[in-house]
Amino acid sequence: MWRRISILSFDLKRSLRRLKPTRWTAGLARRPDAALPFISEKATGGPELLLDTCVYIDILQDRAPVGLQTLLAARLCNHSGIALAELTHLFGRLDPRDRRTNSVIVELSGMILDIADHRLTAPSTHVLGEAGILAGLTARLTGTGPGQTLLNDAALYLQAIEQGQTLVTRNVREFDWFDQLLPTGRLLLYRQV
Repeated sequence: MWRRISILSFDLKRSLRRLKPTRWTAGLARRPDAALPFISEKATGGPELLLDTCVYIDILQDRAPVGLQTLLAARLCNHSGIALAELTHLFGRLDPRDRRTNSVIVELSGMILDIADHRLTAPSTHVLGEAGILAGLTARLTGTGPGQTLLNDAALYLQAIEQGQTLVTRNVREFDWFDQLLPTGRLLLYRQV
């Protein structure tokens, strides 16, 4: 006879009640830009931010729009272990024989070393469990293949919600889908320069 042993602290029933994956049967399409929460050029104070990986990349590549730069200067910025993993992936991924790699590694290292320890957090077990449900639901409703990127993005979205922060990203399509499935008002979008 098998005895149920709880290894993870995750309330599956609670998450299924909250996300209601069986309720959703119709497809999901991206909304028009006018219906989405884009950053204005006159960004002001407000809730703390959680940054998607693309924010760091756009800053390093000097492709961050003025509104994003203003927003980052006006609010407290927080960082996720998910974004850290996506950034450090480049240390192994970039070809050391490519002459550009060293300068990218130097810039990226500086950015990562500037992250204050008290501003860097990992998603909770609850967030990771719900991210699996949200990513799977999104993949089913949009016809996109399941993948690590969708799972990581769902975890970032849910981490921002759990921590009471606003997620900043230029990844409009996927985060619009998440916001339709679980609307919270904790999302700010931008377009790169």
